[in-house]
Amino acid sequence: MMHPNSPHLTSWVDVPDGSDFPVQNLPFGIFSIGDGERRVGVAIGEQILDLYLVGEHGLLDVPQGELLGSLNQLFERGIEPVRQRVSELLASGSVELATVPDSGLIPQTGVSMELPFVVGDYVDFYSSEHHATNLGKMFRPGGDPLMPNWKHLPVGYHGRASTVSVSDTPVVRPAGQRPGKDGPTFGPCQRLDIELEVGFFTSKPSSLGSAIPMVDAESHIGGVVLVNDWSARDIQAWEYQPLGPFLGKSFVTTVSPWVVTMAALEPFRGAAPVQNPTPLGYLTDDSNRSLSIDLSIELNGENIGGSDFADMYWTMAQQLTHAASNGTAIKPGDLYASGTVSGPTSSECGSLIEMSKNGAEPFLLSDGSRRSFLEDGDRVVLRGRCNAPGAVSIGFGECAGQVMPARAGGTN
Repeated sequence: MMHPNSPHLTSWVDVPDGSDFPVQNLPFGIFSIGDGERRVGVAIGEQILDLYLVGEHGLLDVPQGELLGSLNQLFERGIEPVRQRVSELLASGSVELATVPDSGLIPQTGVSMELPFVVGDYVDFYSSEHHATNLGKMFRPGGDPLMPNWKHLPVGYHGRASTVSVSDTPVVRPAGQRPGKDGPTFGPCQRLDIELEVGFFTSKPSSLGSAIPMVDAESHIGGVVLVNDWSARDIQAWEYQPLGPFLGKSFVTTVSPWVVTMAALEPFRGAAPVQNPTPLGYLTDDSNRSLSIDLSIELNGENIGGSDFADMYWTMAQQLTHAASNGTAIKPGDLYASGTVSGPTSSECGSLIEMSKNGAEPFLLSDGSRRSFLEDGDRVVLRGRCNAPGAVSIGFGECAGQVMPARAGGTN
């Protein structure tokens, strides 16, 4: 039996060259057809393997109820044995799925992708030193761009779980209070921005009152998605002091529909960044590792930037360990986002506020138009690919959203 990550593994399913979803990936998601029930599926090439249908034919050792609705129960059970079994079924030479109608495969173009988890809690971090430094220089010129706590803990805030949405959910321009020379006004956001992020969903829970040590943190992480934590910069600028983000961030957060498991990402792990000063003991462990993902941003089909997730100062394990250090309960399906991922150069910005220098230097698109922030009708697509010597490249699919005009409402 070949390891699911083996570069020598092939599938009897046709997988186009350069696909995000070779047999070495096998990410999990929730799909529906028309008004049908929401089922667990696995992406392979341009197809989806319908795990509920496969289970009906006795080919999976999983209760059928865990293959409907959401990924919460399946990931809490432990996803790697299921991925291993799916790898066996899809490997070249396997004929077990011949007894299933259409071999259990459905074209991805014929389905609606749904939010993969029932999200109980959502936390957004601020873990890129380059992004935090870029913004600090804008807002505190002449001062230290990083706040005194930044290199001692993964700074974060609790977002609104009810507005976490799956890719291609319309992004309605939010309204709110905006600062002005003569005081605040209420109306549509004028400085709508994106944030290029990576997030993880938790799987194994922890009990109230217990912490999660660094050495165990990744055992609580089920899988990884791309995240766009859209931001209303003008609303945020007026409201965020002293308690931080509120309405400027809570209107929508977009996630990609396919959850790439931690096991599938193993070939793309590396040494964690050197941290100076050394974090406190509960945030240090020899097992702490980074994850390399080549990230990109498309605006109306044009690539406008990107970065590498490996540059993040704080790792996923440190984020989760810190979040649980006060004894909060971690539940399956909680979402933890990295914060904007920016790199060390001007071409590696993960937000428009960085690209346009807070609106002072609009950037040019190939159609001749300029942008500082998003206009109605703009469509943003985030992508991510993992590459490493000796490994088959895998990806995450699209994390997309299109800006819709603000709904009619009061202004003053």
